[in-house]
Amino acid sequence: MPGDLAEIVTTRAARAFEAGADGIIASPREAALIRALPEAKGRLIVTPGVRPAGSDAGDQKRIETPAAAIAAGSDHLVVGRPIWQAADPRAAAQAIIAEISATDA
Repeated sequence: MPGDLAEIVTTRAARAFEAGADGIIASPREAALIRALPEAKGRLIVTPGVRPAGSDAGDQKRIETPAAAIAAGSDHLVVGRPIWQAADPRAAAQAIIAEISATDA
């Protein structure tokens, strides 16, 4: 769809919420715009494309760090490859939790 990406995303998110959606899946880069919608109150925002600070973007183009995604209003993060491709997946997951926790302090 041609047009301004931010406008397209917010229009579609508002329509989804008005139609009764409990939440939406959106890039962490649009989470703050969506969270600002009056219709978003009490609704979930799930964001894929989350990469820990300093990790490889891989084939993802619209990524943010876990801390940035949460600060933007994301409720749930999808972090796949940076964990399952890590030499120590448990340590990778714990590092992400620590990164998020450090922003809460």
